[in-house]
Amino acid sequence: MLKPLLIAASLLVAGPALAQHAHGAQKGPNGGPMEDLAGVHAELVVSGEALAIHVFDEAGKPVDTAGFTGSVLLVSGGDRKTVPLAPAGQTLAGKAPAAIAKGTAATLLIKTAAGKSGQAKFTTP
Repeated sequence: MLKPLLIAASLLVAGPALAQHAHGAQKGPNGGPMEDLAGVHAELVVSGEALAIHVFDEAGKPVDTAGFTGSVLLVSGGDRKTVPLAPAGQTLAGKAPAAIAKGTAATLLIKTAAGKSGQAKFTTP
């Protein structure tokens, strides 16, 4: 009786880890944090007010973002701002109203040209 219970519990715990392939603290080729969502890899790069999401396929090759849509919710303390993103080659680009502070929570929402949507959370470097 205990063995089936242990097996069921281990599958419940391992299920989410098996269902997602997250990079966690892995850095992308441009030095930013990288996460998986909507069937692509997204790397967040911040410079002052500029925000760039570099998009890669499963093989690590850049993806053309034509037809993609997205936004990033930036939260720092009690301040919340949504930054719309626009396709720019292999990047989704946006500009915040002010410089983005290190340690800001950034929630990325994207929809790919194929119609897949996803969400990833980052902390700005």
